[in-house]
Amino acid sequence: MAKRNSQNQQPDETCEKECSSCPTAGTCPSAKSGAAGLPPKAEIDVKHVIMVLSGKGGVGKSTVSVNLAYALSNHGKKVGLLDLDMHGPNIPKMLGIEDHKLQVMGDRIEPVHVTGMLSVISMAFLLPDTSTPIIWRGPMKMAAIQQFLSEVNWGSLDYLVVDLPPGTGDEALTIAQLAPNVRGAVIVTTPQDVATLDARKSAKFVEKLGLPVIGIIENMSGMLCPHCGGEIDLFGKGGGKKIAEELGIPFLGAIPIDIEMRKAGDEGRPFIIRRGDSPTWKSVDKVMEELIRVVEG
Repeated sequence: MAKRNSQNQQPDETCEKECSSCPTAGTCPSAKSGAAGLPPKAEIDVKHVIMVLSGKGGVGKSTVSVNLAYALSNHGKKVGLLDLDMHGPNIPKMLGIEDHKLQVMGDRIEPVHVTGMLSVISMAFLLPDTSTPIIWRGPMKMAAIQQFLSEVNWGSLDYLVVDLPPGTGDEALTIAQLAPNVRGAVIVTTPQDVATLDARKSAKFVEKLGLPVIGIIENMSGMLCPHCGGEIDLFGKGGGKKIAEELGIPFLGAIPIDIEMRKAGDEGRPFIIRRGDSPTWKSVDKVMEELIRVVEG
């Protein structure tokens, strides 16, 4: 496919015809038409595919993915949650569905239905136990992602939230190439410089894919004291907003560290379902509303 200028997305004159390894294959017209052997886009009835990325591990990306997906479903959106962190698939644990196994109906795989509005697919459902590692190279990951997209009975979705592993590897590239209606990426970071440095790399990676950055979420933004309710800047504050302003991309909001959110993940009950006056709950709900505003206008 053609090399592209990341600013105007116009093909350059040269083309290496290596669509499978080209970062902009997901948005290139020649690649979409099946040039150079790139697999066709998966046939999924979905309005918006949202990639959730982080530049490094340990920033709470999967926690954010789970609570965002659940919040979207609570607001009447039909949501699919695709766990593509194959080497550390924690989404089922966070939703309390780690004991479920996938069922095949006819020639389609049935996702695990958490509610009538939220369904989940994860590699964890295919493993014999939680301690079994996945030891795969890139082509095997790509084949599995293709199955999770094309052979799963997702039904009609408003959103497919894709929880990706940390970094800028095969999984994100494959989703950009094979998933339809990819609206862009949400980047999760923590406030400190080490994390925001890697978040910048993620933003540049998304740009090279020819996709927009929907926005940045600053997770672990201060800590709510369980005794007095005051805020402690454990990892600092404002780093995510700062890089969003520097890069000219939306800032979706900040979510503080909350012991109750950690407990919710360990217990398999997403924090967002605990309605109330919690500042953390309001933060997650605000981020979800801002995401909808940016995506749907």
